Amino acid sequence: MSKVQTPNVLVVGAGSMGMVVGYFLTRAHAQVTYLVRPNRAEELDRTQQLYCYDDNSLKHYHSYKVLTDPSEISKESYEYVIVALDAASLQNEEGRALVRSMGAAFRDTSTKFVLGTVAIGIRDWFLETSGLDATRVTLGLMPIHAYPTDRAILEVHAPTNPALIVQADVAYTDRMGAGFVVLDTAPEVAKPFAELYNQCGVSTASVVPEQDTMTNVDSLLAVMVASELVDWPRLAELPAHKELWGVTTAAVKEIRSLGVHGEPGLRAAESTTEESLARSMKVWEKSMLPFDLQGFNQFHHGAKVKKQDRLHLRTCVSIGEAEGKPMLGLKDLLGRVERHDQE
Repeated sequence: MSKVQTPNVLVVGAGSMGMVVGYFLTRAHAQVTYLVRPNRAEELDRTQQLYCYDDNSLKHYHSYKVLTDPSEISKESYEYVIVALDAASLQNEEGRALVRSMGAAFRDTSTKFVLGTVAIGIRDWFLETSGLDATRVTLGLMPIHAYPTDRAILEVHAPTNPALIVQADVAYTDRMGAGFVVLDTAPEVAKPFAELYNQCGVSTASVVPEQDTMTNVDSLLAVMVASELVDWPRLAELPAHKELWGVTTAAVKEIRSLGVHGEPGLRAAESTTEESLARSMKVWEKSMLPFDLQGFNQFHHGAKVKKQDRLHLRTCVSIGEAEGKPMLGLKDLLGRVERHDQE
């Protein structure tokens, strides 16, 4: 019988994304270590309960290690480091110091990085700050929707069991086809990481073209801003706000047509209408049931990563203007939400 390999994986950050990814990698026979703040380490000093909407059950997760001091990461060799921090946290003073520490610790190793942070230009920033070689760093996204149950309460739809959610630390659903998406920016990282993840047997990872993926991810943030402006109605109800939906559709088209999104973005922008965007949002929302998608979006995009999202959209405006595009729809949306914040 062949010996099962046990690759070491370091996950930087133990929020919902970090916990769910770590759980699946543990099922794939990886040894997962978390690098977290000291107060978070105390919370992880017990079995974590993960509620899965897809089979209405609790998963028990305990086979992991925890570090709190970045200087300790150099004492172990790791096949992969997954950075599970949002852009605002990663790029603040503490985050920059952490990235420099990781660069110093792993520069002369073969450790590969999966950067799970959504922001235009974040990979280039990470490479410059860490000093790591570009062939060793790729971008990753988690289509799995996960949230901490002590910070968000979502509407319950049958057959969800609210009694089990109360017992959980994190709740998640894996209904988007791939549980983890690795962009093809650095194929030497993306392909083997996806192969490792896929050994978990209960979720799948796929390697996808960067421009195809980011075209949709970046433009979706305009829909999140529109949702916030009218207090997070169902996505299927959002187009009823006709004037706002027209501005939102214009913003989506502007973002998709940015040069960073290449030919896939231009094709997507050309095919985007108010009707087609409304249909895609309705299908997405329905496909996520019994998971309450807009309840999740309100927590995630309306609170947790709001600062990151706003920065991301302002960057889109700057890029567009540099390309000679007025970006009127997106600037209109951002102006509205900034006024909304002040009310």
